[in-house]
Amino acid sequence: MSEQLNVPTMEELMAQGKQPDILFWVGSAGSYDDRAKKITRAFVKILNKANVNFAVLGTEETCTGDVAKRAGNEFLFQMQAMMNIEVLNAYEVKRIVTCDPHSFNCLKNEYPSLGGKYDVLHHTQFIKELIESKKLEIKDGVFNGKRITFHDPCYLGRANSEYDAPRDVLATLNANLLEMKRSKSTALCCGAGGAQMFKDAEKGDKEINELRTEDALKTNPEIIATACPYCMTMMSDGVKVKEKESEITVLDIAELIAQSQGL
Repeated sequence: MSEQLNVPTMEELMAQGKQPDILFWVGSAGSYDDRAKKITRAFVKILNKANVNFAVLGTEETCTGDVAKRAGNEFLFQMQAMMNIEVLNAYEVKRIVTCDPHSFNCLKNEYPSLGGKYDVLHHTQFIKELIESKKLEIKDGVFNGKRITFHDPCYLGRANSEYDAPRDVLATLNANLLEMKRSKSTALCCGAGGAQMFKDAEKGDKEINELRTEDALKTNPEIIATACPYCMTMMSDGVKVKEKESEITVLDIAELIAQSQGL
């Protein structure tokens, strides 16, 4: 994180006797992956611009355990989850926002049965809230008429039926939003979900992310918008394989909004 970003930790706020309105769950990708860190920074810039009272767990945040669960290690998942729930409940966290649909799904749907009950939002849902409540005003101009296609993350779309928030946020940019033939409930996975990102490819004549990138290229976009750090990796790799890097940019919705704000 660069110096100008204000990122308080829960520990710091609690020491001052303060309670933030939201906890920003950064997630493993947003913390360690160099490309995903840019999404984290963009979202923090948005939070700072909108004067949102937020905090992060910092070194107290560990993996949600989602990947372990998807890979079949329920024991490791429950260990990770219980550890996180203990920390979250100790801080009396009520509302969590994350840029990672995998963390979003896990915290929202799988933590409650283990004692972790929170109001969990994906960052596109929260940005939509900020825009609707006029805490964030989208400046017209940067993306006017730009050809943008949006790739639905599986764990935001099909797993949680959230198709509107990312599109509503993109609509504020006054861009030309193009839908892929396979979109919303019929969208194709980028190939990273369900712990697939961390294993070798299976037999076949094409990688899934290449197939999904082909779907996107058919819309002739200038920008492929994503809302997940794993989708970001897969779609960026797909664009590289197709040698379209000079023509097409892959950006997270948080980055698009931050750029529209001149952040």
